Amino acid sequence: MNENTNENIPQDAKPEVEVNTYTEPNLVKQDIVGELKQSYINYAMSVIVARALPDVRDGLKPVQRRILYSMYSMGILPGSAFKKVARISGDTMGKYHPHGDASINDALVRMAQDFTMRYTLVDGQGNFGSIDGDPAAAARYIEARLDKIGAEMLKGVEETVDFGPNYDGNETEPLVLPAGLPNLLLNGGEGIAVGMATKIPPHNLGELVDGIVKMIDNGNSWDVSELSKVNLDYKEALKRREDIANLPKDRFHKFHTAFEVKDLLTEIKGPDFPTGAHIYNGKAIASVYETGRGGILMRGVSEIEEIKGGKFRIIVTQLPFQVNKAVLISKIAQLYKDKKIEGISDLRDESNKQGIRIVIELKKDAKPKTVQNQLYKYTELQKNFNVNMLALVNNEPRLLNLKEVLELFTTHRQEVVIRRSEYDLAKTREREHILAGLMIALDHLDEVINLIRKSKDAETAKSELMTKFKLSDIQAQAILDMQLRRLAALERQKIEDEYKEVLAKIENLLSVLNTPEKILNIIKSELLELKEKYGDNRKTRVFKGDVDEFSEEDLITEEQTFVTISTQGYIKRVKDDTYKAQKRGGVGVKAQTTKDEDSIRHVFSCSTHDEILFFSNLGKVYSLKVFDIPEASRTAKGIPLVNLANISQGELITSVLTRNAHGNILDEEIQQEGEEKRENHGKEYKYLFMATKKGTVKKTELKEFDNIRSNGLIAIALTEGDDLIWVKPTTGESEVILVTKEAKSIHFKEADVRETGRASQGVRGIKLKESDEVISMDVVRKKEDLMLTISENGFGKVTNLEQFTIQNRGGSGIFAAKVNKKTGNLVVARILDHPQKELLILSSKGQAVRIPTNELPSRNRQTSGVTLMRVKDGDKVTAATIV
Repeated sequence: MNENTNENIPQDAKPEVEVNTYTEPNLVKQDIVGELKQSYINYAMSVIVARALPDVRDGLKPVQRRILYSMYSMGILPGSAFKKVARISGDTMGKYHPHGDASINDALVRMAQDFTMRYTLVDGQGNFGSIDGDPAAAARYIEARLDKIGAEMLKGVEETVDFGPNYDGNETEPLVLPAGLPNLLLNGGEGIAVGMATKIPPHNLGELVDGIVKMIDNGNSWDVSELSKVNLDYKEALKRREDIANLPKDRFHKFHTAFEVKDLLTEIKGPDFPTGAHIYNGKAIASVYETGRGGILMRGVSEIEEIKGGKFRIIVTQLPFQVNKAVLISKIAQLYKDKKIEGISDLRDESNKQGIRIVIELKKDAKPKTVQNQLYKYTELQKNFNVNMLALVNNEPRLLNLKEVLELFTTHRQEVVIRRSEYDLAKTREREHILAGLMIALDHLDEVINLIRKSKDAETAKSELMTKFKLSDIQAQAILDMQLRRLAALERQKIEDEYKEVLAKIENLLSVLNTPEKILNIIKSELLELKEKYGDNRKTRVFKGDVDEFSEEDLITEEQTFVTISTQGYIKRVKDDTYKAQKRGGVGVKAQTTKDEDSIRHVFSCSTHDEILFFSNLGKVYSLKVFDIPEASRTAKGIPLVNLANISQGELITSVLTRNAHGNILDEEIQQEGEEKRENHGKEYKYLFMATKKGTVKKTELKEFDNIRSNGLIAIALTEGDDLIWVKPTTGESEVILVTKEAKSIHFKEADVRETGRASQGVRGIKLKESDEVISMDVVRKKEDLMLTISENGFGKVTNLEQFTIQNRGGSGIFAAKVNKKTGNLVVARILDHPQKELLILSSKGQAVRIPTNELPSRNRQTSGVTLMRVKDGDKVTAATIV
């Protein structure tokens, strides 16, 4: 290398050892480390800006933007004929995106998949792949056109956005799309660049629109004085479309809002995935929106159904976003093979065009809730969506929060509306200019006609028109081009009317361009119109609490409701006005469809926000929110309780308590009696008092039941053959009455029973014959209360509680009623003093009768009572409650 060449190389770039090099004059000596650094930076920025990351304004990567614009340019619009994807891909590759057809085809296919995009931008015809991971058919076999929302992304593209040269300079392409909707959040996006990645979840269109509208209505802090910085007089500066290029580049103003992310969360509840599913933890979701990154827990939707033979099956109907269904099923099968999940007898995919349906049949001894929880733990039926809201802002990658994304989108829409208004203004002023010339010609019609007639050619006529009437070249040409029919009186009137309309339109456009509030109102009205056209309901359900402790109170209206539970564990809730009052002795109405040998055991009124404590015959306690119980019709059977609580096969719910949001406990009978008649109103309960079928009683401190695990807690230790049947809250100073099916009763003080822990057995409460068993335990609340007894065949009465003298616990007791073959054994016995209430009686076959308590007959202890409900042959009374 000669000296001249060496002199041009920096000292620190010269090698320590001189080597022989080529001497061609076009070769330059270069430090390889510096070259690699610079080339890598160039490559990285190219990937970041021109390939992997979406633009915050239209939410699109370059390949997506180019595909949509190519389809638009080819006229493949909604409602037009479908075109081969290969043709679209070829046009996109040849004009705008020289990176191979495979990447273009993949991007186009994804924009048409309804399980990938929340709102598809491309309308596909043919095999576009499946949620099982099946690839789309070859591009020559499938067809596509723009979907309606895809067309909204391009509306007004020629007039409202900047264009730049394509890769070879022979075409121009939009640098961003007008984007009528906030697509970055609407459909989300995912991409891996060099040293950074983006992953943005999709959202519900209606919620996003409501959030932006709320920002515009209540949070706009745009300083109107910013307009004066440009000092732009549109009336003078914009007379032709060519003038737009000369307008100041800094005429667009940023939209800012005083709103915070927490304010937006009242409208935008969380991501809304195309595959539905559930998401949890409102705090985590709020953190994601506040910081732009974090994890959101997704869980597929599954339910437990009972099938023949006392077996159960789990039905999966919705999957977390981006979960491959075929891989999920394969994973479940492998887990069963590896014995990590046991109890599965069959696994099949019954999915069809109506939706996802994965059926997991269980063995008879399997615990459905346990298997369901194992599926969530070991498979992608539950997974995290790791959000990283990274997008390009002015061609620079930036981590954005929810507020910033919506602000930047609104700023973009401001620019689009301003540019569109400028274009319309320029176009309208051009028309105004022509109409003004025509008006002059019509005002001097004879002179114009004579001038044209005397001119030797058109150019001479044009020149003379311009000179005599001071017209522009465009106006003179318009006069020469005017058809003779326009000289008629009606045609002349049309020109005058059009001229007035054009002037009014110009004034309106000038007002819009000079008034920021009007620009924002246009954005708002256009968004609301798009919401009306394309908005839909959420697919993904949001739970504010974590997956194991979520609470939905804020999403559920608090209202009174009935809950019924059958002996075999079928549960449902119905509206408060379902059962109407009737005269005593009536047949009643159908309350619930029950299985053979099943009957309604519990019925009570409560609030949808209450928590229910279920005590089972095996001595365990479970908890459930009332709003988690599906609402059903009056005659519906309900669903198995195992679908909602983790109870074992054959385990039956025998007693129910409710606990409100303040932690106050009420039993299923007290709950509907009202506050005004209870002696314990205002007092705090200290214990839960329990009684078993064989007459054992115990009391345990209430605080031991504060935290009930999902798989339940032990409430009492039982002897073989015994069942827990009744649980009541007590104050420590209460009196207790036990009643048996053969109508024996015992009345004793709670203090006779010492406090024991949850796992203890308790002590004897009443001595029973072999054929007898306890059917009721109640807590005495008032001396003047009545004892209600109802037998199997519908005979009932009320007896003054004073007739039930206090005894020591453990004795045989005294008679509470007279029972015989005609009346049948007692099935209901409870404290009652509610003159303004109603009694709801239900039978084993689902009949119900509602009787005012004022009509209940008063009788002595050793009487049978009168007919309260006429039961049909083979039917029996099973439950009653106060409403």
